[in-house]
Amino acid sequence: MSIPVKIINHSAHPLPAYATTDAAGMDLRANIPQAVSLRPMERQLIPTGIFIELPPGFEAQVRPRSGLALKQGITCLNSPGTIDADYRGELKVILINLSLTEQLIHPGDRIAQMVVSAVEKVEWHPVEELNQTVRNSGGFGHTGK
Repeated sequence: MSIPVKIINHSAHPLPAYATTDAAGMDLRANIPQAVSLRPMERQLIPTGIFIELPPGFEAQVRPRSGLALKQGITCLNSPGTIDADYRGELKVILINLSLTEQLIHPGDRIAQMVVSAVEKVEWHPVEELNQTVRNSGGFGHTGK
């Protein structure tokens, strides 16, 4: 299944695309005029040059790329970052260098992936108590390591 999404590409790079037939995410590329240095623990907002108009009832999530995280220690902050259907600004990615050495982001580098999915709206029903479960209020490590 596919949904039509309007897109403007102000970069010199290809539109976000699926790398394989069954890929869930599309790669986003750095739209920068020259390489950007990320020192250890430094974060920067990297533009993509991409603007989208999602249909109502959908969102896009910006997620880290596993290869970038493993090979260079670079990941996305605020992950997954949510792009709402009514947002019309440029898509930008907050990258952080978690490695011990300086890393470079080059123009056109694939810096994140974007997944588009349907969003369900919630209708709240205030009550005085909730149904009990086996887990109940156990959280954060309640089942052990």
